[in-house]
Formats: sequence, C-alpha cells, structure tokens
Amino acid sequence: MLDVLPQVLVSGITLGTIYGLIAFGYQLTYVTSRTVNFGQGEALAVGALVGLSLTPMLGYWAMLPVVIVFGGLYGLVVERIAVRPTLDSPSEGWILATIAFGIVAKNVSENIWGKEDLPFPSPLPPLPIEIGGAFVMPTELLIVGGALLLMVAIELFNRFTLLGRAFAATADEREAAGLVGIDTEKVISGSFALSCATAACAGVLVAPVTLTGPGMGLVLALKGFSAAILGGLTSGLGAVVGGLLIGIAEALTAFYISTGYKEVPGLLILLAALTLKPEGLFGRVLAKKV
Repeated sequence: MLDVLPQVLVSGITLGTIYGLIAFGYQLTYVTSRTVNFGQGEALAVGALVGLSLTPMLGYWAMLPVVIVFGGLYGLVVERIAVRPTLDSPSEGWILATIAFGIVAKNVSENIWGKEDLPFPSPLPPLPIEIGGAFVMPTELLIVGGALLLMVAIELFNRFTLLGRAFAATADEREAAGLVGIDTEKVISGSFALSCATAACAGVLVAPVTLTGPGMGLVLALKGFSAAILGGLTSGLGAVVGGLLIGIAEALTAFYISTGYKEVPGLLILLAALTLKPEGLFGRVLAKKV
C-alpha cells in the first residue's frame, strides 16, 4: 500500500492548499480588526458562481482577475454593512452580522443560479502527469500553484508596500496606528477586501474538481477556519501549515482507514494543538487592553 502513498499525498496537498488559502483570508481580517467573516464560505461560492457565468464570455484565464476584483468588492460590502457598525461595540455582534450576511448571499445566489450544483469547466486537459511516482492532474497543479502564488503575492504586498505596512501597523496596535495618521478604517476595509478576494479565487480554483453551487463553500470554510485556528490566526505561515496538515491527515485517513473517519484526525490534531499551544502552532498571544 506504500506504493500509492505519493498519490494520496498529492490529494492531501491539493485539499490542504485550498484550506490554507481560505485560512489565509481569515488571518488577514483577524490581525487588523480581531474579527473574521463567518460568511466566508458564501464568498467562496459566489466567487465560483460568478466565475462560472463569466467563463463562456471571457474564458477561464481572463475571468480570474475579474472574479478576484468582484471578491474584493464583496468584502468591502461585508465590512461596511456587517462589521463596521459593531466593531467598537462591547458585544461580538459582528459574528451574527457576518453569518446573516452570508445567509442573505446564499439565498440571493440560489435565486440567481438555482439550488442545483453545476459542473465547472476545467481550463486544462484531463490527462494526468507523472511526478515522483504519482499521477497528478493538471487541475491539481493549478489549484496548488494558484493558491500559493496568491498567498505569496499578498505576503509580499504586506511586507514591501506602504499600504501593506499600514496593515502591519494596524495589526500591532490599532489605536496607536490611528494616532500616527493611518486611516485604520480603510485598512480594515482593505483586509476584508483581500480576504474575500482570496475566498472568491479559492472558489474558482477548486470548482473544476467539485460541483459548483450556493452551498459548496460551507464545508470548505469550516476546514479553512480549523486550519487558521490550528496554525494561528495571527500567522500567514500558520494558515498554510494548518491547511496542509488537515488536508494530508484527511487524505491518509480516507485511504488507509475509511472515508467515514477522514474528518477525525484533523480534528484530533486541532484539539491537541490547542491544548498544548492555544494560540496555534505559529500564532502569538495578543495583549488585550481592559
């Protein structure tokens, strides 16, 4: 059974990369505002559905940047309607607000595209490529490469651009950043735009290997959130590592034990990590003023 291990690992890495990309989106908003969008799965699904509608007109490659821009605009709306009014409230109203916004988005999607899942055309030929003893579908390479490229681009943006440094300053101390002239409201809006843009891109990347529909993002978003918690909500690297750990654990369990137990190891890893290191594998403890 060891001869199929490379094949199993390929499946796990493909899944884990998508989980990591979604987790990266959670991390982007958490570090700037200490909030996350619990409607992230709907952002992923809407992005995939918009991409499905645009592909016949623009083609897959021209459609991608349009969907990313759409995802960014979607994130701006989420932040403005569901997060900003409750951001400075002593309650955690943004949790219910983002969930409610996601439900509305799902219902609107069902009325536009219907409730049935739809196939998404792949831009690459369905012919496997042998790499290191494993047969890899070109679409799997697209998923892994596209997700990693987007995460690296965002990380470079955060490190080497003026706006990215404003993100970092807001993440370290929002009040102090405001005192030195940084418009923290715009920074938080930008973090939600980037977060939902990554979710929309994740939807388009994974859609050719799944069916596309308004409910496709729920499980993926939950796995992505688990990956973010496992790796640490304050670490982009942690998001990637957490996603890969959960994806590989699921693939190994599904093949060597049973598909009925594939969720268990990832959850056990998550529970063990939180018991030993509550802030996540790569997270850091954030001081909270009282």
